[in-house]
Amino acid sequence: MKRLILFLSVATGTSGFSAVVYDTVYINKGTFETVDTNYFACYAFNDSATFNQDNSRIFLDPGDSLYLTIINTDVLDHGFDITETIGYSTLIPTGDTVTLACKFDLVTVHICYDDSSYPTFRYMGLGAMIIVDDFTGSGFCWNLKDHQAAWNDSLDSGFTVDWLDYYPDYFTINGLSNPFTLEDTVARVTGNVGETIRIYMANTGQGIHSIHFHGYHLEIIYSSKFPLHIGRSKDTFPIYSMETMILELIPDKIGEYPVHDHNALAVTGGKVYPYGMFLTMLIE
Repeated sequence: MKRLILFLSVATGTSGFSAVVYDTVYINKGTFETVDTNYFACYAFNDSATFNQDNSRIFLDPGDSLYLTIINTDVLDHGFDITETIGYSTLIPTGDTVTLACKFDLVTVHICYDDSSYPTFRYMGLGAMIIVDDFTGSGFCWNLKDHQAAWNDSLDSGFTVDWLDYYPDYFTINGLSNPFTLEDTVARVTGNVGETIRIYMANTGQGIHSIHFHGYHLEIIYSSKFPLHIGRSKDTFPIYSMETMILELIPDKIGEYPVHDHNALAVTGGKVYPYGMFLTMLIE
């Protein structure tokens, strides 16, 4: 069954050329492979019907109209919603297809997520990014997630968990942990001295993270949770669950500098350091 749902949420204040963008995401269930080759049940929004533990990213210019088709390949019904919007929440039955008409006029980062049985399916992986920006320089994307592996399999088997008793043991950026984050060209920041670089960051996990940059200070261009922080320049950025940020970096020296969660636990994977939220920036 295919359905077209036309909801329009427009923030005013932009001008210039806009386009119509068509995109498709698939709700897939699969098996997450950890950095230490453990496995647990997981979901993701993907660009095809093949499961990938790295969720989709959709890029728009301010003012673009997005026709987003969501295809549910799972045997369960799933919800779909977009943060910082009103009127997009919809239930997608198993095997069903829904198309949403969306428009975003301002520079933002939104999270697409499953809002049914919340936060179960979002926690288990269904959290993707919509990046709205007309920036023409180098941009990198970080989708931050955390998992308590035993919980994923428990939830997949229909059991409940106590969300107040959460102790994650795996931490990822774009579905990867160190050292594999260094191979991700979407995540690993590379550039030159004097170049303007933007990092689009979303915390689609359950925990709070504090991302620390060595070597540089970055400016907050956008914050979904703390808009009064826009314009601040610093080297450490707490980011809450379901919060999004845009950071801008203009490096003033060459070198390779670490970026990591200031919480030492989040730089581990399966209790092994540094198999977690860690990568380096390479500036020439």
